[in-house]
Amino acid sequence: MDRVTDEKPGKKVADQYDRGYDYTSYWDHRDYEHAAEEAALRTLLEGRHFARAADIGGGFGRLCLLLREYADHVTLAEPSQTQLDAAVKVLANTDVAQVRMQADDLQFADGELDLVTMVRVMHHIPEPTTEFAEIARVLAPGGTAIIEVANYGHFKNRRAHRKAGTSLPTEPVSIRTAPADEPDAIAFVNHNIDTVVGQLSAAGLSLHDKLSVSNLRSQKLKKVLPHGAMVAVEKRLQRRLAKNDFGPSIFLELRKA
Repeated sequence: MDRVTDEKPGKKVADQYDRGYDYTSYWDHRDYEHAAEEAALRTLLEGRHFARAADIGGGFGRLCLLLREYADHVTLAEPSQTQLDAAVKVLANTDVAQVRMQADDLQFADGELDLVTMVRVMHHIPEPTTEFAEIARVLAPGGTAIIEVANYGHFKNRRAHRKAGTSLPTEPVSIRTAPADEPDAIAFVNHNIDTVVGQLSAAGLSLHDKLSVSNLRSQKLKKVLPHGAMVAVEKRLQRRLAKNDFGPSIFLELRKA
């Protein structure tokens, strides 16, 4: 369990996915994970409606159509041109705006948005202080942010640390399985949820709700359980397991004071 040593927190790269990687293909055979994330968003947004929303680092617009059900205007804010090119097809015949921008330099006015989502982005940000400050800046007072965090302290890791008699690390942990191929290669980290909540609070974003997501993420389960059954169980577990940060993905709902 190496701490982050090969990442450069101060160096943000706008074209991290513009190196021949087809992120759309990553979602092949990940219908359960996608459905689990959609279910979490619907739970947190149920019964609410927003004027202006933005999906920060939203890739090819995978979740933007769902957000459009809850907001009058949605912007896909994505740093990768490759991703935005793929989004043209995904978001064809919609009014979702597609703008190239980096999470640490959001091209929105102060208080312009009342909903911000950021899903599967924290995986790539070892030090998110600047990003959190930007999200707080662009949110209107009382605005909502939903931020997904790759959770180091999931059930399996907690069990391993208990067995070893060690504490969970409070700093991000690199989960890169191969050496970085370039000096500015994209980071891959998991976070301590309590640390992240503290960083968000310091930025002026207070925790309002939390869900544990992708709790059944397992290739073995996918082989024996029908997709519909997995998603149905997942929905029932998301709030129940949130208290213990059980799953590999934690959705945090935050409010700006």
